Amino acid sequence: MAEQKKINIELRDEEAEGVYANFAVITHSPAEFVVDFIRVLPGTKKSRVHARVVMAPQNIKAFAHALAGNISKYEEKHGEIKSVSNEQQDKQIGFQ
Repeated sequence: MAEQKKINIELRDEEAEGVYANFAVITHSPAEFVVDFIRVLPGTKKSRVHARVVMAPQNIKAFAHALAGNISKYEEKHGEIKSVSNEQQDKQIGFQ
């Protein structure tokens, strides 16, 4: 069995606070995926990107796999997360 390397990860105060987002836009090129995290507030006609994460295709696939695993663990403990349909989501953010 291969020895697992330990990574020392620093979390600065600026990042520790986190960024709230309720909408994400994902784009990609052959070399990278770009995920823009957006906060859409009711009654506003304009929103902005609050964070952008750029990842290599291999890393985004590993991230998607880890996210799916964590969603399963969450639902086992707290119950099913109800999905919002595209139509409901569009209404929530003001699209007709």
